[in-house]
Amino acid sequence: MYFNKLTDEEKRIIENKGTEIPFSGKYNEFYEEGIFTCKKCNTPLFDSKSKFSSGCGWPSFDDNLSSAVKRISDVDGRRVEIVCSNCGGHLGHVFEGEGFTSKNTRHCVNSISLSFKK
Repeated sequence: MYFNKLTDEEKRIIENKGTEIPFSGKYNEFYEEGIFTCKKCNTPLFDSKSKFSSGCGWPSFDDNLSSAVKRISDVDGRRVEIVCSNCGGHLGHVFEGEGFTSKNTRHCVNSISLSFKK
């Protein structure tokens, strides 16, 4: 399987499950039409139509593309991690029941884990 070459900061977040500083990512307030893909393997993850402003400091999506994102319970039992289902790259976390959208789901994603294709 081919993977894109990652910078040290991309490795820290995508491979070592880090988190970027809130409000620092280039996709936080980005609303062009297209598809967000995994930075590591280019797998399509989120349609821009599912993106919304949650005010949390990271890009938020209320849905992912079918079978693109895998959910894993964090060891602390409080949060649910989301990873690319193809390469296992860390994306962020998913939260439910907050009421931001009718789907009642917020995929909170590190911008650095994503690429964008129009």
